[in-house]
Formats: sequence, structure tokens, C-alpha cells
Amino acid sequence: MTLLGHRPLVQEAAALRSGADDPVDAVRRTCDRVDAVDAQVRAFVPEDGRRTRLLEAARELAAAGPPDPAARPALYGVPVGIKDIVRVDGLPTRAGSALPPEVLAGAQAAVVDRLRAAGALVAGKTVTAEFAVTAPGPTRNPHHPAHTPGGSSSGSAAAVAAGMVPLAIGTQTVGSMIRPAAYCGVVGFKPTYGRIPLDGVIPNALSFDTLGWYATDVAGVALAASVLLDGWRGGRGGGGGPARREPAGRPGGAARPVLGVPVGPYLERAGEEALRAFKEQRELLAAAGYEVREVPVMDDFDAVVEQLFTMNRYEVARAHADWFARFGDRYREQTTAAIRQGQAIGDAAYEAARTRRTAFRARLAAASDGAGTDLWIAPAATGPAPADLTTTGTSIMCLPWSNAGLPSLSLPAGRAADGLPLGLQLVAAEGADEALLDAATGIERALNGAGGEEAGG
Repeated sequence: MTLLGHRPLVQEAAALRSGADDPVDAVRRTCDRVDAVDAQVRAFVPEDGRRTRLLEAARELAAAGPPDPAARPALYGVPVGIKDIVRVDGLPTRAGSALPPEVLAGAQAAVVDRLRAAGALVAGKTVTAEFAVTAPGPTRNPHHPAHTPGGSSSGSAAAVAAGMVPLAIGTQTVGSMIRPAAYCGVVGFKPTYGRIPLDGVIPNALSFDTLGWYATDVAGVALAASVLLDGWRGGRGGGGGPARREPAGRPGGAARPVLGVPVGPYLERAGEEALRAFKEQRELLAAAGYEVREVPVMDDFDAVVEQLFTMNRYEVARAHADWFARFGDRYREQTTAAIRQGQAIGDAAYEAARTRRTAFRARLAAASDGAGTDLWIAPAATGPAPADLTTTGTSIMCLPWSNAGLPSLSLPAGRAADGLPLGLQLVAAEGADEALLDAATGIERALNGAGGEEAGG
């Protein structure tokens, strides 16, 4: 499939704000692209009358919008996909399930309020795994339709990768933003846990659930962050937040972050192709002037995995207690299994797991501080997207960072032998979202071959 459609988000938004482009034309591009490719990709939840609804919204925006381009909001006229566990006024929420939509209805999500206040237009609901757990939706990987796009934010990643929208919202509990970004070859960003309100989002596991978004490049992700994150400390459309520590310097006075490689049982979970690509990525970054340090960490990784899933399954079961009691026969096998596992976990085991997570977070931060690193780097997934539409792939490469609530980002970084995308995962300290996005801009340049003085963080 030719992955064409919208321009990258920053260019799209700039053209719409300036008046060089028009929201009605942006909507037509979206609808034309959906009509052309979504029968194959199946990223969007089907919607009768999508074009009519969107054209009306675009005309209303253009009529009401400020005539002065300088006064137009950051995402004026930009079509956005919204994962179908996020409530949107005027569109049903089904969460990839067979439950009656009216049971899942509620007030519009705060993230949608922020998008609409910034001038964005809701292009539609994007496909999710059932209740954002593991039962896959119908979405295909835009690069090869026999391969999974990942999950659970499958539709959002695929919609951006296939050029249907320049921006799409997803969520991550364990690996549901980062893994689809890697599989689909786009940039995916999961902020620090709690950095963006979850009001109006159907929960998976509330100790981990985090809203995130996809764009085709870091600049687009940063532009959306300037609108969506609480307490944004960067400029509009860029990073620039304070780093956690003073990074290593480089000629000219700018600074690059010191990169930490988490060697040990965690990294050994990556497959051969991912590790080979990760070695090449490390070499590219070193050649561009980045200092890369190996840091032994997570020697108890199996116990960390068990701790996260104890908490996760317990919380999934509690989130669905009422719905599952009423509509349990409508849940899919994988979701039912997760809920049943959670029902068997007692309060004492859950509280013990919470205590262990607090200790894990402290150990991870101490390891980074002790090694003098600014960002962790690791494969974003265990390898390329599997040729299996019955699975969304494994979230294991994202698990420790989600467990710690840290901001993370996946950058497209090379291709597997079969031509499918691979991703590099960057992880910053808690609250250092702006610094992560700022650093990712330089790393993105280095991976694309700019290197040298152009690759600063």
C-alpha cells in the first residue's frame, strides 16, 4: 500500500491556521483517503454519514473561527482519530465490544474537549482491541495486511500510518501506544502517568492507563503535547522542557542526553531482528556524538512482570465488575480470561504488588541516576509485526516503563528483513515529557542520517 494522504501534522496545522488551506478541504482529504484505503486497513469504526458530519463541522469551524490567522488555535481544522474507548459527544462508544453502546455512554472525554478547544475536528472513532485488553479488532497493518498493527490502539496507529489522519489518540496500559507505533512505522508517545486526565475514558487498569497519540514525526507529537498535556513547559509544537540533569555537552554549547541501555533479562526478551537493529541504532547514535552507556538493571525482571500483571488483572476485573455481571456472555474469550484471572486475585496480593511496584520505581530511578543517564533506549517491540491477526503481539518491551509510569516514545528506526518497520523506544524520567520530546527530535535526525552537529538533543 502507498502510504500517502495528509501532510505531517505540523505542516497540516500551519497551512490550516494560515489560511493557505481550508478545513473543508482537509476533511475532504480525510474522507477521500478513508474511502480509498480503509476497506483494506479497517482502522476506523464504520460510520454512516461520516463525510456529511465532518463537512458540516468543518464549515461551522470556518464560519466561527477567528479571521485573523494569528488568533487561530494550534490544531485549527486538523482531522483527528479517537480510539473507541474515549467518549466523544455525538458518536457511540463501543470499545470494540458487543455490549450495548448506551451502557458505555457518558460525558465527553477531557482529551476530546482539549482537542476541540484547539480547533481539531473528530474524524471518527478508531478501532481498539476489546476494552483495550488483548482481543484484537479487525485492523490490518498498512504495510502488510496479513500482519497485525499491534494493540490495543491498533486503529489509531494504522490510521496515521495509512495517511488517513495526521494525528490520532490512543491509550497505553502496558504497551498499547508504543508497540503499534513500532509495528506501523509512526511516532507514538505515551506521557508520564497522570499527566493528562482520563475523564471520559473507559478504564482498563487505572494504575497504568495513560492517554497518548500518534503522528508521523516528533514535531507533530510535540505540537499535540502542547495542547494536551497538563502544565506544558515547552513552546507550541516543540519540546524544550528542563532536563532532569545537565546532559553531556557537545561543541557549540548545545547538549545531548546520555543514553542508557538496560542490559540484562529485560533486554534479552527482544528477538534477534530487534536486537540486531538495536545494535545498528546504537552505532548510529554513537557516530552522531551521543554517549551510550550500558546499565545492568532489572535482574528480577520475571518478578516485575508478575507484579505488573497482578495489579493489572485485579484492576481489569474491578473495572468490569458491573458490566461483566450483566453482559459476561458478550465478552470475547481473551477479555473474559483476563477478568477471571483478576477475580481470583485477592486484596492482600494486590496491595503487596503495589508495594513492590513502588520499590521497583525507586530502583529504576536510582540505576539511571547512578549511571548518569538521561534517557533509556531499548527496542520498542520484540521484533516486526507478527504475521498473525489473532494476536496483537507482546507488550513485554514496554512493560517496565509503563510499570514505572514513565514517559516513553517510539521512533521509526529501520526495517526488518521482510520490510516491516521497526522502532526505537526512548524513555525519560517521571515528568520529563518535554525533555523527552526535545531529545527525540535530535535522535530522530541522527537515525535519519543527519548526524553530526544536527543531531543534538
